[in-house]
This record gives sequence, structure tokens and C-alpha cells, in this order.
Amino acid sequence: MSAASKPLRPLDAEEEALVRSLGRIMHVLPRAIDADMVGDHQLPLTEYTALMHLSEAPERRMRMSDLASACQLSLSGMTRTIARLETQGLAERVKCAEDARGWNAVLTDAGLTRLQESWPSHLASVRRRFLDHFEGIDLVQLARAFQRVGTAD
Repeated sequence: MSAASKPLRPLDAEEEALVRSLGRIMHVLPRAIDADMVGDHQLPLTEYTALMHLSEAPERRMRMSDLASACQLSLSGMTRTIARLETQGLAERVKCAEDARGWNAVLTDAGLTRLQESWPSHLASVRRRFLDHFEGIDLVQLARAFQRVGTAD
């Protein structure tokens, strides 16, 4: 029986509250963290996230399409982000050695330093705006549930 042919059951009050809260979090949380970081004169969240993923990649290098996917941006959005980082000397684009048509984003030493400088602001914001609200909740179980939702088709 496909999901479309199963009888629909209305959401109860708790389910409705959860779904609406999730929608709000998805909209508000990234903007709030970004505002905190910019207010602290640190990297905007999109740029921080790109540098974070590059810092974790082998040789601090990722194919632009893979980086876009990791950052949940379109390829054009990632291209604009890396272009902004390039003007600051924090990242650079280089041709892929294995595919002449592709481009890699590479984290520079200055980019790694800037990421490390921005990390305390990011951490403080994530704790204050998100993690501090989960006191007494099983975070392992919550993370597993989020992972299941994130990988469901």
C-alpha cells in the first residue's frame, strides 16, 4: 500500500505544534545565527559554513558542486559565496586536476585563521539559540530522529 493510498489521519495538537515549530526553526534559526555572527563582526553564516566544510575536507579542498551540496546551496549560490571569500583571500577556486571542466574550492591559510576566529561566535550563538533549549531531552535520540527525517525519500 503506497503512502498516497493510506487513509489520512489528521494531526493531533502535539503533532501540529511540532510541525509548525519545525517550520519556524528552519526559517528563524539560520537568520538569527547569521545576525549574531555579523553583529560580532565575524563571518556571515553562509561563508562560515563553506569554510567549515573546506576545513574538514582532504587537503582543505572540495569540488564546487560537492561543497554546494554540503552547504545546502545551489551551485550558483556557492559560486557567489566562494567569490566573496576569494576577494578576502579566504578561499580560492582552482581547476580540478582530474576533470578539466570542474572547479575546486580551496581553503587558504588566511581562511582557516578567519574560520578559527569566527568559531567562538558561531558556537555561542548555536548554544544560545538552539542547544540550550534542549535541556533534559535525549540529544542522541533527537539527532537520530533528525537524521531519519533528513535521509527519508
